Amino acid sequence: MVPQSVTMSTNESSNDAQRPVIWLLSAYRADSHAAWADWLLDTFPEVDWRCLELPGRHFPWRIRGNPLSWLDALPDDRPDRILATSMVDLATLRGLHPALGRVPVDYYFHENQFAYPRSAQQLRSVEPQMVQLYGALCAGRLLFNSRFNRDSFLEGVDCLLRRMPDQVPVGVSARLAARAQICPVPILSPPSQSPAAQRQSDLVVWNHRWEYDKAPEVFAEAMLRLAAEGVGFRVALMGGRHRRIHPALQRLRDQLSDRIVVDGRLPATEYRHWLAQAGIVVSTAIHEFQGLAVLEGVSAGALPLVPDALCYPEQYPAPYRYPAGNVDALVARLAAWLRGQRPPVPDVTVWQAATLYRPWRTLLLGAG
Repeated sequence: MVPQSVTMSTNESSNDAQRPVIWLLSAYRADSHAAWADWLLDTFPEVDWRCLELPGRHFPWRIRGNPLSWLDALPDDRPDRILATSMVDLATLRGLHPALGRVPVDYYFHENQFAYPRSAQQLRSVEPQMVQLYGALCAGRLLFNSRFNRDSFLEGVDCLLRRMPDQVPVGVSARLAARAQICPVPILSPPSQSPAAQRQSDLVVWNHRWEYDKAPEVFAEAMLRLAAEGVGFRVALMGGRHRRIHPALQRLRDQLSDRIVVDGRLPATEYRHWLAQAGIVVSTAIHEFQGLAVLEGVSAGALPLVPDALCYPEQYPAPYRYPAGNVDALVARLAAWLRGQRPPVPDVTVWQAATLYRPWRTLLLGAG
């Protein structure tokens, strides 16, 4: 019997013996993880997918407890391949199911726990890092959604091993690097772009989670300073939020209510509509491994303004980046753009599904 916390799905015609059987194991079905899994299942019907997912909540229990949640839930047959996210405690899972020991495994890193910032409320624990290190060591291929993700993971492994008091194996990160490759989460085809006359060049979009790792207080401060300087703009406040309102969001509501045109987490159609209208999409993140929200905005035709850090330098040239955390620099660049001194929208087709289809197909099915 499958536990209630587990979601399992298969292709409709799963009896087709000609198709390779791949288990897709995703231990934390959050937004980007869900979009990635759904895209794979929809895009590659020539794979006989067996998809097991756990809800994206209770992180400390999820990353260590997923082998227990799946203890009696795995399919009876042995797959041709396993594609597991790095939230899966892969080493424990394979130990509990010895028949999986010879199955090829790809370990997909949406994020890594070595470069994930901790909030003041979170307990510091080495366990999430060890889960990912052991998982990487027992996997065949290590797949990362960006170079920043790969590099920060390997650097984090070195840092962790330097903390071990003795009996430290040699060359661990080099072994892992030899099996690592970059394969981003594809950005779906952009919405129909607005004609120039309809695009609202003064519309600034925030489409990130309202949480500490996205530093929304920096964004709020920049918007308030722009308003105080008399710069004309409107703002769309999208992205997920908790029941407890983030102070930055409340500050914007209290002081810039006349400039807010959207305030809420929107259904997909409305979300795409506002991205297609947007002039600028902003990030102030202190954690970003691929930056999907900004890529979605740029795919829709908005100008990106992002920190000069994390994954962003590999995506956007210098004119679209500002010193991370520097409110003055963020305000100055926004003011110039809103007053008409705008660069062209950068090309992000390399990150879109049409471009990434072939690499993913080769990865899953081989050449051809």
